[in-house]
Amino acid sequence: MPDHLTVLVTGATDGLGKALAHRLAGRGHHVLLHGRSQDKLDQTKAEVQQENPAAPEPATFRADLSDGEQVSGLAAAVLATTGRLDVLVNNAGVGGGRDGKRTVTAAGHELVLAVNFLAPFALTLRLLPLLRATGQARVVHVASGAQQPVDPRDLMLENGYSDSRAYGQSKFALIATGFALAARLDPAEVTVNSLHPGTLMPTKMVLSRSRSTVDTLETGIESMDRLVTDPALREVSGRYFDRRREAGASPTAYDPQVQQWLWDKALDLTGGHHPPAGA
Repeated sequence: MPDHLTVLVTGATDGLGKALAHRLAGRGHHVLLHGRSQDKLDQTKAEVQQENPAAPEPATFRADLSDGEQVSGLAAAVLATTGRLDVLVNNAGVGGGRDGKRTVTAAGHELVLAVNFLAPFALTLRLLPLLRATGQARVVHVASGAQQPVDPRDLMLENGYSDSRAYGQSKFALIATGFALAARLDPAEVTVNSLHPGTLMPTKMVLSRSRSTVDTLETGIESMDRLVTDPALREVSGRYFDRRREAGASPTAYDPQVQQWLWDKALDLTGGHHPPAGA
């Protein structure tokens, strides 16, 4: 990987995403900031520039990841802005439905599944040509240790909804399809790995639902930074990491039939296309 990377961080205006952007800019990397609010994006950009004046000027991209058209627009804007993308960090996510209730998007998709799984799935595939052209690129899925296998009879959680079930299912699906994508790609071109950055860190998502925390924000930053920049992980792909160590994901996530079902379903729901096979 080059000394100075171009890194797109989704959900870069709060918590781990924002902290990672500051860390990367502090090392001279070019950060591309995604968020839902232009005001917060502008504020984050100004803070990053003020603290890291020698770093390249961050670019900002506004998109609501619950809206498939905006996900496509985000990809198009990135492709129009930069000729290289060394790392895509799929960090943005939600912890549950609005007011703790099942929420559906305008397209009729369950909200947590849409933001935490369908959006990063579609964004990654749309940016894959740029990642492959860059070479030695990385995709980092920020997942969770709270994984729950998907019930194919109730993907949208119309029965027995709970925030914890929705969240665990979305992260399981992200990990499983991450394994499937990694198997389709040459790791010398693009690697795909998933990460549980830490447990109950003091992020906006956690603090909005719980007063208790376990890991520090620094734990999550170090865990994410390692997957983004560590030369030792250059061609390591199709793995799941618990903080800074490789670990086992939910056993069902390794099932090729489960992976394929989720892959095909996500393609259908996002209007995506199969990426070309790796070398």
